[in-house]
Amino acid sequence: MIGFVGLSHLGIVSCIAAAAKGFPVVAHDPDEALCAALHDSRLPLFEPKLEELLRAASERIRFTADASALASCGLIYFAQDVPTDEANRSQVGSFPERIYEIARLAGPYAILVVLSQVPPGFVRRVHDRLRETRPDLTLIYQVETLVFGRAVERALQPERIIVGCSYPESPLPERYRKFLEAFGCPVLPMRYESAELAKISINMCLVAAVTTANTLAELCEAIGADWSEIAPALKLDRRIGPHAYLTPGLGIAGGNLERDLVTVRTLAREYGTDAGIVDAWLANSRSRRDWVLRMLHLEVLDRIATPVIAVWGLAYKPDTASTKNSPALALVDALHPFAVRAYDPQVRLDDGAYPHVRQTSTPGEACVGADVLVVTTPWAEFGSIEPRDLAERMRGRVIIDPFSALDPRKCAALGFVHHRLGVSARRCAA
Repeated sequence: MIGFVGLSHLGIVSCIAAAAKGFPVVAHDPDEALCAALHDSRLPLFEPKLEELLRAASERIRFTADASALASCGLIYFAQDVPTDEANRSQVGSFPERIYEIARLAGPYAILVVLSQVPPGFVRRVHDRLRETRPDLTLIYQVETLVFGRAVERALQPERIIVGCSYPESPLPERYRKFLEAFGCPVLPMRYESAELAKISINMCLVAAVTTANTLAELCEAIGADWSEIAPALKLDRRIGPHAYLTPGLGIAGGNLERDLVTVRTLAREYGTDAGIVDAWLANSRSRRDWVLRMLHLEVLDRIATPVIAVWGLAYKPDTASTKNSPALALVDALHPFAVRAYDPQVRLDDGAYPHVRQTSTPGEACVGADVLVVTTPWAEFGSIEPRDLAERMRGRVIIDPFSALDPRKCAALGFVHHRLGVSARRCAA
């Protein structure tokens, strides 16, 4: 029996994935209403294919607000959400006490696995305290692989599993090892601190790639080059690789990357190491986040007194309802008091949060009478929309489309000025 504590985004996806692999699961959260909803296959979040996976595996999952049900589980995962504050610093809060509480309920020789992302040093401190009261328990840290919008794929088919242990040179407990074998990927045991820093290291490398792409894409826009022509050449370089993340974007969003950058900067200050590159990455991210606003001023805001602005996409990326550090919301906030018509297939803004924004039920409705269309989140459905339909609805002929969700040739043929990341304005209108 596999137990899960904390039905966060991570916890819900992880427990359903475990059940889908054939394991009986007890999924615990103190929120009775949440447990009842999940029991009825009603999800509080959006992930492609997750609802179907839950329905198929529902007979193997027991959702419960009763923590004592975990006593029958020999393997217990902790997937509680670890939020960040306004400065993107991790707030572990009462999480350690939650672990100790469940440890008191756990059966003899149970294995406890921290799946939540925690700052380096957290698991060792918890381990040392558990040794005082429950020396029979084994504490493990497993690096989570959650990617919003691809959570099901990542949970069922992880590239590798990174495991933090008290003694990484010793074999993993058999019960835990057999569970991991169901996922058919390499398992990398290491000390607690290495595993905690491994997650941050992965995200640092990702940020480096994104920042490099953003820097060079901006240069492409200035000199008349096209980043989409350059990126394939880089991926054919063995030192970079075919799977390199070279897509320019509107800065870093979503929360987890920012959290890790702040963690590294904090640790560097504490231990006297250099992390000046992190400051540069954060500065670049802030600059790129404002790319759309700069284009809007260039094409619309400095020319039209009372523009109507259509915005497609409020989530920080496609296939998720998350708006954590979303460039789209930062843009919408900056556009007060202009009239904004916004559409997103998953995100609903809180009533009164943005009084200048009217959400629409379709993307076409948002464009009626608009002077400009801004595509801030490249949802797949936008690619099927014909630019001719936009020309019939819009008053203006400007499209700011960072991720090229719309067909550039069709837009140009209809007379649209089509701004995209990594392509100069001269090429956009050609």
